[in-house]
Amino acid sequence: MDEKCLRVGVGFATGRRSFQNVLRSYVYHLEESGFVAPGRVSLTLLVAFDPAYSGTARADYEDMEPRVRQWFDEAAFFSPEDVENAAEALVKRGVAPAEEKRLLFGNGYAAQRNMALYEAMRRHLDCLIFFDDDEYPMAVTSSDSAGVALWSGQHVIEAHVKYLRFADVTNGYHCGYISPLPSLELDGILDENTFRRFIAAMSSDVLKWEDVRATIRGGGVTYADRAVLTQSGPTLVEEADHAKFITGGNLGLNLSDPEKIPPFYNPPGARGEDSFFSTCLSNCVVKRVPAYTFHDGFSLYSDLLRGVLPTKLKSVSLYDSRAVTERFLRACLGWVRYKPLYTRLTRPDDWQETLCEAEAALRDTIPAVCAYFNDRAFADISAQFAQYRRDVDAHLAEFARVKQLWARMKELL
Repeated sequence: MDEKCLRVGVGFATGRRSFQNVLRSYVYHLEESGFVAPGRVSLTLLVAFDPAYSGTARADYEDMEPRVRQWFDEAAFFSPEDVENAAEALVKRGVAPAEEKRLLFGNGYAAQRNMALYEAMRRHLDCLIFFDDDEYPMAVTSSDSAGVALWSGQHVIEAHVKYLRFADVTNGYHCGYISPLPSLELDGILDENTFRRFIAAMSSDVLKWEDVRATIRGGGVTYADRAVLTQSGPTLVEEADHAKFITGGNLGLNLSDPEKIPPFYNPPGARGEDSFFSTCLSNCVVKRVPAYTFHDGFSLYSDLLRGVLPTKLKSVSLYDSRAVTERFLRACLGWVRYKPLYTRLTRPDDWQETLCEAEAALRDTIPAVCAYFNDRAFADISAQFAQYRRDVDAHLAEFARVKQLWARMKELL
């Protein structure tokens, strides 16, 4: 990106009307920083939404407050029907045969992210910054003595634009409730060693036992690192196991060289679109930038967006509501559905052995997990893993074809 007026895209893949509140918080930070100035920075809002997720309508996304709308020179909104129409238009231009049009944008969240990314490239924006609809531009740390929550605002958009001048991809940090894991009191029904094996069987890039143990002991809360908050610049993300780890939110993409930008992908019914994106970044400069977002993963702190800053963060317990267990179960299913393909890509030498060991560990540990959570639905995790393991070759071929179609699509830009 050069010194001309920068055209910055702000992207959301969402299904919640509360997205409006999150967007408002980022705009207020822009007002405070004075970052956007005529002739220097121009903002475009790109929102891919799924009204079926929480029973919303198009107007829930498009009807923005004038104070928010005025910050964007352009705004575009894409429903699943709009994604379908965009794919059909590309079929007519010869990018893909009709029977493969669903692959042009992918499945689930990948389809939403790819739609926003495609539109950003089609409009020749200089960069695109993705945010999740449950992460806020602020950081929380804990005081050393009294355990009081200390809050600081974060200029996240500004940080990405600044460091994207010297990177292809930038990724910020996350604090708050970044994991679906609640506080757990492991006992004779589910001891720590059994739960460790269960987690290891599902683990990939984002699920490490050390982090899991710290999360469950901390009541589900992750605090920001003061050293990161005070560091002067970004750090380089090195490749490990054929991937440069990034997350889908608090993510910046430099679009000055579209050839370097891969598509998002996830197997049908799975998550992990950011993980598979990570496996395509070997030729990209990826940097971790010192800008936090607070992840409100259990929807406990929407009042943060109205300036209510709690002095203590709640510990999330299984006893709080049934929704806590259900969220953890959904996360487990998402993890095991994408683990087979991710393992195939990142551990090409021993992926079969790794998956065999994981399947055996799930078989051994799931009875105790079902008993601890008092929910037989956890038994489906093992069946889902086995199914996606059997389908790994098909998913590998599909991902390769998605990348081919994505490259062909970029040629038209």
